[in-house]
Amino acid sequence: MREMVFEVEELAAGGYSAHSRECCVFTEADDLEDLYRQVREAACCHCEECDQPETIRLRFSRTGGEEVISP
Repeated sequence: MREMVFEVEELAAGGYSAHSRECCVFTEADDLEDLYRQVREAACCHCEECDQPETIRLRFSRTGGEEVISP
């Protein structure tokens, strides 16, 4: 898998939720730093070692922005 894309939403109570439509992976975090860690961990746990994504793309629904992080 070359890229895993997560749709990120800010939660009304604070924090973030992120889900990947392609792989049915979901995670939540209190802040952005924790979100990056949680998304990497979720991608790693879901994908077998031979199928790890080369990049992880975060799409922020509220701002419409995107960010690419390394796995």
